[in-house]
Amino acid sequence: MSAVDAITLEVMRNKFEAIAEEMQTTLIRSSYSVVVKEGKDASAAIFTTASEMIAGGIAVPGQLGQLYRSVMRILEVFPPESMSDGDVFLMNDPYDGGSHLPDVTVVTPVVHDGEVLVVAAAQSHWQDIGGKTAGSIPTDATELFQEGLVLPPLQLYHAGKLNEGLVELIRKNVRIPTVVIGDLMGQCAAGAIGKRRFLSLVEEYGRDVVMGCLDELHDRAERMTRESLAQLPDGRFEFEDFLDNDGVDLDRKVKIKGAIEKRASDFHVDFTGSDPQVRGPFNCVYGPTITELRMWVRLITDPAIPQNDGAFRMISMDAPEGSVVNPRHPAPVNARGTTMIRVADVIQGALAKMVPEKIPAAPSGNLQHISFGGVDPDTGRQWVCSEFSVGGTGGRPTKDGVDVMDMGITNIDNVPVEMTEIGYPLRVLRYGLWTGSGGAGRYRGGCGFVKTYQVLRGQAVVSHRGDRHFVPPWGLMGGKSGRPWKSVIEYADGRTEVVPSKGVFTLNAGDKLHLYTGGGGGYGDPLDRPVEQVLADYLDGKILLEQIGDDYGVVLESQDPCVADLRETERLRARMRKERGPITWKIDRGPELGRE
Repeated sequence: MSAVDAITLEVMRNKFEAIAEEMQTTLIRSSYSVVVKEGKDASAAIFTTASEMIAGGIAVPGQLGQLYRSVMRILEVFPPESMSDGDVFLMNDPYDGGSHLPDVTVVTPVVHDGEVLVVAAAQSHWQDIGGKTAGSIPTDATELFQEGLVLPPLQLYHAGKLNEGLVELIRKNVRIPTVVIGDLMGQCAAGAIGKRRFLSLVEEYGRDVVMGCLDELHDRAERMTRESLAQLPDGRFEFEDFLDNDGVDLDRKVKIKGAIEKRASDFHVDFTGSDPQVRGPFNCVYGPTITELRMWVRLITDPAIPQNDGAFRMISMDAPEGSVVNPRHPAPVNARGTTMIRVADVIQGALAKMVPEKIPAAPSGNLQHISFGGVDPDTGRQWVCSEFSVGGTGGRPTKDGVDVMDMGITNIDNVPVEMTEIGYPLRVLRYGLWTGSGGAGRYRGGCGFVKTYQVLRGQAVVSHRGDRHFVPPWGLMGGKSGRPWKSVIEYADGRTEVVPSKGVFTLNAGDKLHLYTGGGGGYGDPLDRPVEQVLADYLDGKILLEQIGDDYGVVLESQDPCVADLRETERLRARMRKERGPITWKIDRGPELGRE
């Protein structure tokens, strides 16, 4: 039994979470790049010296879940007893505790009376880390060395003194050094805040009380998670899903197969049967792969469980070495985020067989990452712009999916159009919902969006990291698949070209890139959706006219000529909104829709 009373323990839990949240806020507000300060592709947390997370900010689950391996590796290379007050460390090597090169981890020890009590960690996605293409996500990379600067665990500050040589090395290897070093200093600022706030806690409550809470909070998270998992069915539940391709062999799908093995409160996932590592950069090293398992354990258990690594002591994973989910060095890994999302989809599909009443249909299945880069002819300066695109979430057991919502392991924010147009020689000509992209169901999948970019001047090299262009998001319980993603280049001379999910290409002034992001899968039989909701979906621009009958089996009784002209005029949409009552609908449940 803990010597700390329950009230103090709960106060400490919330204090730790508040520290992590303030670190996260500092990280976002102190950074320079659009990808961090607007997209929020960054995470912050505090860890024990045993590499267990004490608390994390509301951030990117995929980063929080993999941070512990970076922290663990830094603590192995630089043991806590060798650290001094004012030290700071960094690393990004995917094969030595990292995930992919753009995700750089910065660790700040919190020293009290000469001893490291905890460490504060911040991970940011740097907008450029060098490599063969601007933005450092070359989808045609075939080895790690093409992807950018590899940083093993290194010391950035020693007793408060900056390692100028390391900073200069970074500057010389990236395209936008001011932005990159600005983000690095933002990570240092987050670590400084974590250090300051934790030491204030020690001063207020005493070292023994604060440190005594750590083990108890981790043990409590483990107990509560085991109790929650024990209520779920035991057994083996398998599922498989596919990536469109690996960015190099564009005609070959990549299989990811997973099996959940649940016994009492132990939770294991076996990825045996997944494809071998691929030539392109869609391999995913061990740390990011296990992150999806950690995330789903959190999602299916009690939300009141403390957010710390004690909640994951009962999970384990088999990921065969040399497979796409655990590759060997120097396989390229820059696009591992797409594979992480598909791994999450596989675990979700297996969980849907275990507890279908808890699990939604597949989300759009992609965080599309596009990097534009070039030299602005007006200024002569090199520029790099990273943009994220998301689709809809899957229909849920009791609700529709959400339109254009990032979720799961990524949790990235929209980059405002204004920031893109102010900062770069790009213009966004169109941005709106992609009508009809959500999968039909009793509960409809959320819609994706349509977005059109145009290059205003000069040339832009584009790295297009997409997926689910050929393998659509699946529905559940009779729901239909969400609409696949697509991207189309429209050249200034009128020619068009479809992007095969992934690719590196050049756009010139006047060229356009049209993005169509996929919708989530539907949940439940579409013929069970109330007619009033089908009509509301059409009036709200969520479904197409033909889906009313083809997917939902709803036909008009009225022979009103205005209704017959529905395909030809938008004027009727306004009339239907105003005079919704007089228009009569009925459900056709006939055998032509496959119903007896």
